[in-house]
Amino acid sequence: MLKDLIYFGIGSALLAKEKVEEELQKLVEKGKLSKEDVKKIVEEAKKKGEEEEKRAKEELKKLLKEVIEEAGCATKKDIQELKKLLEK
Repeated sequence: MLKDLIYFGIGSALLAKEKVEEELQKLVEKGKLSKEDVKKIVEEAKKKGEEEEKRAKEELKKLLKEVIEEAGCATKKDIQELKKLLEK
């Protein structure tokens, strides 16, 4: 389910990007924006998107850690500690 949600988000973002680029191109053709303006807008949107992606990844990591803790699942660290104890 989580994977589907992520794919849906990515697909939606790609569609939105294409639509925005289309609309910006129309504005260039009408002379309302220059190609340089479009380039700046796209670069800024890309930068904001990358920042949002980073923030979302951090939030997802935090959420997953909470779920693992609440479920009582063993973490990688827990398993490594058990291996060390068994090796003694």
